[in-house]
Amino acid sequence: MNFANKIAAGAGATGLALFAALPVWAQDAAAAAAAPAAEAAPAVANPGNNAWMMTATVLVLMMILPGLALFYGGLTRTKNMLSTMTQVGAAACLAMLIWVCYGYGLAFGPEGNAFISWGKFFLAGVNADSTGATFTDEVISEYVFISFQMTFAAITLALVLGSVVERLKFSAMLVFGAIWLTIVYFPIAHMVWAGGGLFFEGGMFGTDTPAALDFAGGTVVHINAGVSALVAALILGKRIGYQKEIMAPHSLTMTMIGTGLLWVGWFGFNAGSALEANASAGLAMINTMVATAAAALAWMLAEKLGGHKPSALGFCSGVIAGLVAITPAAGNSGPFGAILLGVVASFVCFFAVTKIKAKLGYDDSLDAFGIHGVGGMVGAIGTAFTMLVALGGPAGEDYALGPQIMTQVMAVVTTIIWSTIGTAIAVYIAKALTGLRVSEEVEREGLDLGEHGERAYNY
Repeated sequence: MNFANKIAAGAGATGLALFAALPVWAQDAAAAAAAPAAEAAPAVANPGNNAWMMTATVLVLMMILPGLALFYGGLTRTKNMLSTMTQVGAAACLAMLIWVCYGYGLAFGPEGNAFISWGKFFLAGVNADSTGATFTDEVISEYVFISFQMTFAAITLALVLGSVVERLKFSAMLVFGAIWLTIVYFPIAHMVWAGGGLFFEGGMFGTDTPAALDFAGGTVVHINAGVSALVAALILGKRIGYQKEIMAPHSLTMTMIGTGLLWVGWFGFNAGSALEANASAGLAMINTMVATAAAALAWMLAEKLGGHKPSALGFCSGVIAGLVAITPAAGNSGPFGAILLGVVASFVCFFAVTKIKAKLGYDDSLDAFGIHGVGGMVGAIGTAFTMLVALGGPAGEDYALGPQIMTQVMAVVTTIIWSTIGTAIAVYIAKALTGLRVSEEVEREGLDLGEHGERAYNY
């Protein structure tokens, strides 16, 4: 079952008391037959599932700090290393605070429509006894669910920054981040993952079409972040000297370390999206393994076929492409379908990064769109195919591939449109308030010194 349908099973009503019938022992059967129905007791969060979800939450946090910070930081030039890492960290912190103030309510509040929800602002009504539904009869602590979803909001905003590093003001990032989360991320998270959202059966697609499949964030996180990154980069403009000067990564060692941390943390991202420590989490785990491994090798093969040497940067890029592509299909695919999806996504992302980007000339600094945006689209549409039993998928006999493909495409298109418009609004507001871009002098000197007054390396 996909993540969206599962959330529809109860996560939209997170925090409401769930009830289970008390057992009736044999010696009490006679009395029970004559007495009124036994009083129901509030459901209690399963400790094992709680423990797994807390672990998954910390794993996703590790994806941001230090994973994404090192991955992005190593790809920049020396003079912008600390600026890049600081922006990633600060963006995550901003998202966390906004999430508990009103983001959780806008995405998963108890009241709402197809586009947004409301209620539970400032976590009103949430306490240590509150529970949230999973996808079975189990529940987890609501604070755990809130924390898990909080890390998704944090990393999605941080991913957007990959396209605009080395020229975006720190103040502009903060203004942009607050607005973007409010008008782009929270509504899309609600549409895809909260019961009654737009991408559910009965939403924009009608009752005769299936709901969109997105197990762990192909649309919400990767297409959303990738498209937003491209829009932000186009509005901000190219870096000084782009396509004229060498702008090679200053430390592929750090990028490789960041890649490893991202891959390990991604198990929290994908397997954690099962919301329980169960077979669905196990399926997402093995798919995250094999799709990523296949994509890493496929990228280096693409380099070789293109007349280049297989590179460390290519390995890292392939790893991320595979992780991105398998995210929406993690629980909606068999292992061999996941391998195929990883290979396809790697080749498509390689072409997008090395050919399309160069031909069009846009300055997506760290290929946030080329890998997250394009890889997310491949994964979201490809999920319809990975469901097939022929590929080891979980589809039942009544599964209709055609309608599911159409739903996936519509979900992708809707996300692209929403992200594009919302990001443009957020960027232009940030530009009006902060100027958006650092001065030419600061850009040439480096944002480490110009924006933060420090250097990554003292030599």
